[in-house]
Formats: sequence, C-alpha cells, structure tokens
Amino acid sequence: MKKKITKIGVLTSGGDSPGMNAAIRAVVRTGIYYGMEVYGIMRGYSGMVDNEIIKLESKSVANIIQRGGTILKTSRCQDFFTPEGRKKAYQNLKKHGIEALIIIGGDGSFKGAQIFSNEFNIPCVGLPGTIDKDIAGTDFTIGFDTAVNTAVEAIDKIRDTADAHDRLFIVEVMGRDAGYIALHSGISTGAEHILIPEKKTKVADLIESFKEKEKRKKLVNIIVIAEGDDFGGADELAKLLSKELPKIDLRVCILGHIQRGGAPSCFDRVIASRMGYHAVECILEEKFNVFIGVVNNKISYTPINEAVKKKQRISEEWMKIVKILAT
Repeated sequence: MKKKITKIGVLTSGGDSPGMNAAIRAVVRTGIYYGMEVYGIMRGYSGMVDNEIIKLESKSVANIIQRGGTILKTSRCQDFFTPEGRKKAYQNLKKHGIEALIIIGGDGSFKGAQIFSNEFNIPCVGLPGTIDKDIAGTDFTIGFDTAVNTAVEAIDKIRDTADAHDRLFIVEVMGRDAGYIALHSGISTGAEHILIPEKKTKVADLIESFKEKEKRKKLVNIIVIAEGDDFGGADELAKLLSKELPKIDLRVCILGHIQRGGAPSCFDRVIASRMGYHAVECILEEKFNVFIGVVNNKISYTPINEAVKKKQRISEEWMKIVKILAT
C-alpha cells in the first residue's frame, strides 16, 4: 500500500501574474483542511536550490487574495537547469520531508517540473499562471483576464486623446510569443489593426489600408501590437509608417509592466481558487504530473509533458472578426 502524501510544497515561477496569491491561498487552506503540511518555496526554483523553504499556516495566506504579484516571490533560475542544481533542490526538499510539488507558472516552469519529476520521482501538479494565455489545454490562465482588462482601460483612454488630435496611436501590449492580450484588447477597444506574433503582417496591405482611410477622412486609428510581432514591436512599426506615410500624426504608447500588476479581477480570483483547490485534490487522488485547466467552465487535467509540447493557437476565425469589425 502506497504511503499517503502528507507534506507538499508550492511555488510560483517565471513571470508574475495577478491571481497567483489567490492560488497560493487555495493550495494552503485546502492542504491544511485535508491534514497536510504545506511549505512555501520562495523565489521559485531558486528557493528550492537555495533552501528558502518555509512552512505555511492558514494565517500565512490571510488577506492576500486581493493582492497582485506573489507573496512567495518569483525568479528565473539558471542553476535549476543543471543536473547539479536539481540534485541540490531535491536534497533540500527531502530535508523538509516534502513529497509533492504544486507549481504555479507558465510553460517554462512546467518544463522544469517535468524534468525534475522524471529525475527524482517527485509528483508535480501545475497551475497555469501566465498573463499570456499561451498554454494549450485551458481556456484561461491565471492573470490573463486582469492583464487584458488593464490593457483595455489604457487603450480606451488613449483613444480619447487620439480622437481629440486626429492621431494614429500604436499601442504595444505584452506578448513575446503569443498575441492573446493584443487580440482580446484590440477587439474590445475597436482597434483598426491588431498585429500578433502568430500571423505575419503584410506591410503593403497595412500601408494601403491607411491610405484608403486617409481618403475617407478616417483620421483616428488605433493599432494594437504585441511586443513579439515580427515588426519588432511598436517603435519599429512607427519608423516604417512614418517613412511611408509622412502626413500621418503618429504616436507610440508602450503599456509595459502595468499589465502584470494590480489587484486580480473577480474572474482571476475565482479560477485561481478553483485550480488551487483541485491541485491538492489531484495529489490526494494520485493524479500526478498534470496541470489543471478550465475548459468550457469545467476543470480539466492535461499531462504536463503534453502542455510543454503544444501552444494555444489563434484561429483564423478570430482574424476574420478583426478584419470585418475594423472596416
């Protein structure tokens, strides 16, 4: 008969996202409810390597559900991607008696968990904590809703000043490899063009569309561009358009890290809480090496090794919607 897991660790890794604290809170309180000891690992995999591991009580996670960021801190750890670093991390876990891990992060964090679990037979459960919504196997990731609403609020304000001055604004949002923030914020703010890494933009078509709008006296335009677009971001696109369309009054606004911060939305708090609860349930039911997602409003379980191989794809239907609604 297998020994029941009684001690678990939880960490946040990679880029922070609003709602991580809600997920930590859910993991800690669900674990304690089921008689487990829960340990917080500071600064992601770095804390595992450096033995920055603390026991968490129910009161440790009081009054954090509304806070952005992560109380456990986060970092990107190069040492963990070496065999020596992972061995040291494993030895530190054993010192505390930790038998399973819950990792809140993106695909890079999941890759690390997969390697670590394979090497040392440590059960892992992942929660998709990333504002980019770029992990296949879930309709939403923790932090996406908050980040995209932050972008929407900013773009709405930018449109007001664009209208006052008859200007073209290029607004850059986050998304190094994925365009979901650009896509959702662009559609919901009526952007005339949305440029994303997943789809190569034809420069000639873009320039022609602005010339046509100029003839129609449509002087107020918003372009929403993901930072990872093939142009190289907003500044590079602005250089190109300024050269080809010298009469256009053009401004660039890069939203940057404001998209990561701030109090999580109700939606992010709820899905983070659901996912955190189900992560502990997975460990109790011995559903190991999966990540928790939400598909059609139901909790889903995807093997971590599948999650790191696949990317969430943007369908052609979305791009057709953008084209039709921007005319």
